[in-house]
Amino acid sequence: MSAAFNLRTLPEYLPIQDLAQCARVRAITRADIAKHPRKNVSVRVIEDAATFRLGLAMDIVNNIKRSLDEGRKCVLILPATNPNYAWAAEMINQLNISCKHVYTFNMDEYCDQDGNSPDRDWKGGFQHWMWRDFFGRVKPELRMPESQINFPTKESIGSYSAKLADLGGADVCYGGIGWCGHIAFVEPHVGEQVGNNLERFLEMGAMKVKLSPITMCQNSLYAGGGGAGDWSNLPWNAYTIGPKDVAGAKLRSSWNGGCAGDSAWQRFIVRLAMFGDVTPKVPASILQLFKTELVLSAKVAADCSPETVERTIPINF
Repeated sequence: MSAAFNLRTLPEYLPIQDLAQCARVRAITRADIAKHPRKNVSVRVIEDAATFRLGLAMDIVNNIKRSLDEGRKCVLILPATNPNYAWAAEMINQLNISCKHVYTFNMDEYCDQDGNSPDRDWKGGFQHWMWRDFFGRVKPELRMPESQINFPTKESIGSYSAKLADLGGADVCYGGIGWCGHIAFVEPHVGEQVGNNLERFLEMGAMKVKLSPITMCQNSLYAGGGGAGDWSNLPWNAYTIGPKDVAGAKLRSSWNGGCAGDSAWQRFIVRLAMFGDVTPKVPASILQLFKTELVLSAKVAADCSPETVERTIPINF
């Protein structure tokens, strides 16, 4: 920014107020983004957009097949709706891979203001899309038993973390980093319940949360969450796994590249979460503390610079 136009403060509703830290992570270039200072964090950039879209599905199927071959159960935490789950189902069917040993725990699910969870028929809910794009597409003779498919709901939330822990925790916790820095629906304000004490934050299990305004805006960009930027058609409460469940996984696999339209809003928040301070105020920053693979599309890995943003409106009208 020019000297004549220089932000010195940030609005109070943003969790991070440290402009110097924001400037530092913003300056991380495409050339340097794979050079993470923590040895437990690996960063991979997938240049081809089509390969990136299939990558998550292939990784899920690979873990299911490997655990089957090794004769052990496969416990997966899965993020919300992704049309590429259909490719995972197709690969399972074509390769005839049994999923009877698979236990899935979805990261989150909406609820209404009274805490009531939607059923599978409600098209705005994550259960609906997971069954439509993934579970329901797997051949019945290969599909994991329905009792092993778990969603955080009003009925299950009290025992959700315990059920996951009883299985030994997740083999892989898949996910991505939200616009506000959330992981699952663990929002920046959640840490306030424990005074933003990191140790106590990491002990928090599955819970009901009120969504942040930034999350409401993010979710309104997608068809499964209202679409058309329609924040008036979105639930503003949800159930979610907790930091304890993320920390308890054997591996965290964070896929970031599913940005809406031509925007790449994950560029900055990925840098802040993965290269900034580890704090409950940016919940996804806890990924830095554990074995984590960060997978980025070329669009998200690109520099945080106006020059890297493609024009979508013609200059000449």
